[in-house]
Amino acid sequence: MTTRESIGIVARKLDRELVVCTTGYTCRDMQACSDRPGNFYMIGSMGLAASLGLGVALSKPGARVVVFDGDGAALMGLGNLPAIGALAPANLIHVVFDNEVFASTGNQPTYSGAVSLDRLASAAGYRQVARAGTPEELSQAWDKIDHGAGPAFLLVKCRPDEGPPAERVRLEPEQITERFMEAVNAS
Repeated sequence: MTTRESIGIVARKLDRELVVCTTGYTCRDMQACSDRPGNFYMIGSMGLAASLGLGVALSKPGARVVVFDGDGAALMGLGNLPAIGALAPANLIHVVFDNEVFASTGNQPTYSGAVSLDRLASAAGYRQVARAGTPEELSQAWDKIDHGAGPAFLLVKCRPDEGPPAERVRLEPEQITERFMEAVNAS
């Protein structure tokens, strides 16, 4: 399955969750398949989606918070894994779509083929860790971690997308922030 397909599978399972999407194609794909006020699209801040999601989860313990990350962004922000594990927000799900490349900048390889991000998350103290590589595995893994206590980490092994990317995020950063804050306050 491609990155875009896997994002779509998870997006269809979401309801009222607050979602923080990493920069690049991840936020573009999420906007294309499921744009809503509860989505925060990172613009140009690679490696910071998990730390933002952690802050939201800690400040809103009654809301479910999902982070959509890429393997390159997760590797760039590795300090987020032990912070999430140590602070242990029960309402946080960290999903890493691992296509083993920096897709948004030309498919340069990442190190995720040699570094097991799910094993790092487990060592960092995430309560639940799962891995999926097919649509069926992804659906089953999501259903399992969605019903358990977090923090949860879901590594989605996928392949880069083919063809043109989804359109750029249509909203200005201020608009993204305003509508997301409204969704946070309503949760």
